[in-house]
Amino acid sequence: MKLTLNITLLAVLLTGTVFAQQDPDLESQALQKQKAELIAAVAGVDQQLALSEKTYRDAQTKKVKYDTIGLGAWRAEMAALKKEKKKVQAIFISKHPDYFISLVALNEVIGHLPEDVPSLKKMYGKLGKNIQQTPTGIKTKTVLDKFDAVSIGKTAPLFSAADTSGNPVKLSDYRGKYVLVDFWASWCGPCREENPIVVKAYHEYKDRNFDILSVSLDQPGKRDAWIKAIHDDKLDWKHVSDLKYWSNEVAQLYMVRSIPQNFLIDPKGRIIAANLRGEALHKKLAELIK
Repeated sequence: MKLTLNITLLAVLLTGTVFAQQDPDLESQALQKQKAELIAAVAGVDQQLALSEKTYRDAQTKKVKYDTIGLGAWRAEMAALKKEKKKVQAIFISKHPDYFISLVALNEVIGHLPEDVPSLKKMYGKLGKNIQQTPTGIKTKTVLDKFDAVSIGKTAPLFSAADTSGNPVKLSDYRGKYVLVDFWASWCGPCREENPIVVKAYHEYKDRNFDILSVSLDQPGKRDAWIKAIHDDKLDWKHVSDLKYWSNEVAQLYMVRSIPQNFLIDPKGRIIAANLRGEALHKKLAELIK
């Protein structure tokens, strides 16, 4: 035992390595108590989310067939409630920085599309050091750093990917233009719903120093479905994909965890906006391109 300890200490001294402690047992009495406190804190907004979900689903089951009437309003309601839940979770985390369950809550707050990465990094920084040094704590730090690298104001990471003919297309080819890097897939219903809006923006601004580069998260062996969707939706700009589904290399580089998602890059190669959906895309382009 003594020999092992000395070797470990020597390794720390020579390499500067910090050995992370293990995650605590989530089934332990202490963690169950923390979890119960968190559940109680978010109970009110969770009830509202469940009610909103049930109300919409019940309305759909009463119809002869599913339709999208009211879908936009329901999505907006759910988005507002989820945002409220994140505020409640943030307050809980700030009150309990030494709770491991606060780290679990922080990962839910980060989610797929974190809105304010600097604030999230500050929240993480206020957690207890013992919490930060758990495997989950170290992983959370890595995730935040990766999201930070593609946040607004940062230089867009460069990439090269094959187009529909197998030829390489580089993001650097678009330097000097505003370019929307648009992540989608033929199998993604919300992406296909959004495509007419993106098409309209393209035709309105394509002759005014604006272009689009679409990155598809289509699945292996689904090249034909990808190409068909491009033609069906009249997406008349360049498209790239490695047909690796969620393992798409460009999507991983840009921390894309849900689609549709996009990044607007300025002529100097900086990310100036992200996740521009619906009228938000037209509004931003009108603001930038006179």
